[in-house]
Amino acid sequence: MRSTKAISAVERLKTRTGNASYAAISMPGGYFYLVERSAEGAKKLSEPMPMDDFVAFVNAREPGKPRKVSKLDLAMEEQIGRSGKRTSGAGQ
Repeated sequence: MRSTKAISAVERLKTRTGNASYAAISMPGGYFYLVERSAEGAKKLSEPMPMDDFVAFVNAREPGKPRKVSKLDLAMEEQIGRSGKRTSGAGQ
């Protein structure tokens, strides 16, 4: 089922935010929209959109968890940065 991709995106959003009241609503034609459920009812957070647009919207809704960076990762990024500076300055 193609809706699994959209539902997985909402599940990741729930995990990132700690808010279990988000839900994906499926519509005919493969369109989805995001709602936040509460005791007062469901609050519509987006307009209906195709699945890929919906997944992109949900993924951008809250920032992702910060990536864990090891000392080796930092050293590699520093080395790449240094080598990039040398190559850009060599052409001048």
